[in-house]
Amino acid sequence: MRVLGIESSCDETAASVVDVSDDLSRATVLSDVIATQIAVHAPYGGVVPELASRAHLRAISPVIKQAVDEAGGWSAVDALAVTQGPGLAGALLVGVQCAKAIALARSLPMVGVNHLQGHLLAAFLDREMVVGDKPAFPFVALVASGGHTALYRVDSPSAIRELGATRDDAAGEAFDKVAKLCGLGYPGGPVIDRLAQKGDPTKIPMPRPMRAKRSLEFSFSGLKTAVAQWVEVHGVPAEGAGLEDLAASVQAAIVDTLVRKLVAACEREGVLRAVLSGGVAANKTLREQTKRTCEKHGITAHVPPAKSCTDNAAMIAFAGATKLIAGERADLTMEVRTTWSPGEVPR
Repeated sequence: MRVLGIESSCDETAASVVDVSDDLSRATVLSDVIATQIAVHAPYGGVVPELASRAHLRAISPVIKQAVDEAGGWSAVDALAVTQGPGLAGALLVGVQCAKAIALARSLPMVGVNHLQGHLLAAFLDREMVVGDKPAFPFVALVASGGHTALYRVDSPSAIRELGATRDDAAGEAFDKVAKLCGLGYPGGPVIDRLAQKGDPTKIPMPRPMRAKRSLEFSFSGLKTAVAQWVEVHGVPAEGAGLEDLAASVQAAIVDTLVRKLVAACEREGVLRAVLSGGVAANKTLREQTKRTCEKHGITAHVPPAKSCTDNAAMIAFAGATKLIAGERADLTMEVRTTWSPGEVPR
């Protein structure tokens, strides 16, 4: 089954055609096109919903056309999968309405996909894996992005249970807010990651919130406050060692927390397979520390390539294929869902 995936939940307009076998053992990415909006939102230090919607409107048709052309044309497309939520209402509407129009015009079956489910299943895409092979069920997955930070137990594509989530800021949001405080631009994660590679992560003490061993919840708002208080006293360091040390110290606090909770979740569930997902999973230090720490605890780490971690439509196409193969279909009354409880990920 060749599925056209469409993703427009936030600030990436993406389309991808993925060829998925009936037993889900193969998920070949035939095309993967993404139009980014970084330049649109950079002046504001974050995503502006109205601007995001307008940018999606401009990009959606050419992005889909390119993805379909690269996959061999419309005759190669058997079905549609579109991000139904969670996300920004206007942004989601662009993708969903476009998918409805295509489904109606070309008589193609269609399903709506939860964006989080896409991230959780992205490790099954046939791209070169950085650590380990494709995971077997069950596994414990960390979704860490600008809007979400949560741990899940995944027993099958349709059996997903939340184990713990952030009480306030997501990990990616924390990176962006710290970068904004320090005048580092948007998005903040890649900039902090780059600076941190040369810094000393022990130079500036930063809090590790929610350290309780049994707690699988997260909280990053206090870290942002700690950085703001430090900057108020010391000022924003000039470029060089001072700024690199601050970036490394902040990144270490976030990464240590994420990895510690991921390992704790695996041990609590008795599942020795861990998967990283979400945009923050592209962070070099997180990827490396996950590998080292999981190996130390006898856990197999599955880390998809960065292209599968950040928002993309290939993961939506694969998640949609699992639903289509199971017989699910959506009709033209499908509505977007700006919020979608993690406990409802498979639906």
